[in-house]
Amino acid sequence: MQAWHFSETAYPYLPPADSYPSIRVSLPNKHYDPEKGAALYDRYLKEWQIAEEEGLNIMLNEHHQTATCVDPAAPLMLAALARLTSKARLLILGNPAANRRQPVRIAEEMALIDVLSRGRLEAGFVRGVPYEISPANSNPVRMNERFWEAIDLIVRTWKNHDGPVSHEGRFFHHRNINIWPRVYQNPHPPVWVSTTSAGGARQVGEKGFVQATFLTGFQATRKIYESYRAGWRAAGFGNDVPIDRLAYAAIVYVGKTEEEAYRGAEKLLWYVTANKVAPQFANPPGYVPVEGNVAMMRGASHPLSEFAKGASVEAAIKAGFLFAGTPDQVYEQFKRHYGYVGGYGHLLLMGQAGFLEHDDTVAGIRNFAREVYPRIKAEFPDTTISGTFADVPPEPPSHALLSRPASMGAPVLDARPMTPLGAARGA
Repeated sequence: MQAWHFSETAYPYLPPADSYPSIRVSLPNKHYDPEKGAALYDRYLKEWQIAEEEGLNIMLNEHHQTATCVDPAAPLMLAALARLTSKARLLILGNPAANRRQPVRIAEEMALIDVLSRGRLEAGFVRGVPYEISPANSNPVRMNERFWEAIDLIVRTWKNHDGPVSHEGRFFHHRNINIWPRVYQNPHPPVWVSTTSAGGARQVGEKGFVQATFLTGFQATRKIYESYRAGWRAAGFGNDVPIDRLAYAAIVYVGKTEEEAYRGAEKLLWYVTANKVAPQFANPPGYVPVEGNVAMMRGASHPLSEFAKGASVEAAIKAGFLFAGTPDQVYEQFKRHYGYVGGYGHLLLMGQAGFLEHDDTVAGIRNFAREVYPRIKAEFPDTTISGTFADVPPEPPSHALLSRPASMGAPVLDARPMTPLGAARGA
């Protein structure tokens, strides 16, 4: 089992949510203070360094024109981390390949980072959420086809060492492909793809890449992983699917006490509750397949969207979006989810979001790394084969649940302000 500390590098200092129609795409950047933003970058980089010191790997992602993730050029942040760290694997999840015009440039950027880090890169790719279409000035139609052609071209570019080659595809045309530097790892860095649909997971399985899914809970994650396994077997890789081919991302907070854990977990839920998106950005024409739009017209919705309407720590734990509590409670929550979905080899921990302060973020990282991680590494080794299911009851045991302490009063999902950000420098 490999664990990865993940931060969306959010900028939470926003006006009241009812004063703007969307936190994505159209929120004016007059609300961004560069001084506060610079201090936030210092802080987030320091937290990734602390995660490495505690034995965790590092994950980051990329979004555009949004306060939820102020990392519009993740390769730049990854290059900084390649020099600030020395041991941790560095996962970018990922490169929005369908929204970028030059896949060969992505191949070059990843090769440079692989060399800078001396072979610690894990190269991830994402189709991109629908709100990325407008910032990228991209066409939502045929995104999947563009996405897979781009990845195939990137991998081919990494593997070519004998001078220029050309690519004439449906969406991309490149001549004289001959990147310098070449990748450090042979034949290339591990490839990850993030998808939250069963159809997408089957395609990832057919390629043999690492499949990651994000906040998909119990039933949806199980379907996604089963579809991946079916794709893996159909491609002829064998009947047994190694556990390290599957990853799950959850919001995670470990406290010394239940009250400490609850306070941290509640602040992390900002990521879900703050994601106010105008409808024209949430479903641009062509992004969702016809059958998906038909299902939505009949009342279907994403489980996370439904959860956001009445978000709470208790409901998030039961849904499998959140692992939070004392070390024993988080261990039990993780074990229950792992068993239900048939196992996975990577846990991607969103351990910072919204108004969770630096000291509290570091405490959560250290509590997980020291009190939970050794247990799950021992019980769920990397040699496990995925697809073995545990008999998981529909309701979690009471001792594994986290309840709001009476001393806390009413929920505070969007508390403001944080303590001065400058305190994070040199922490």
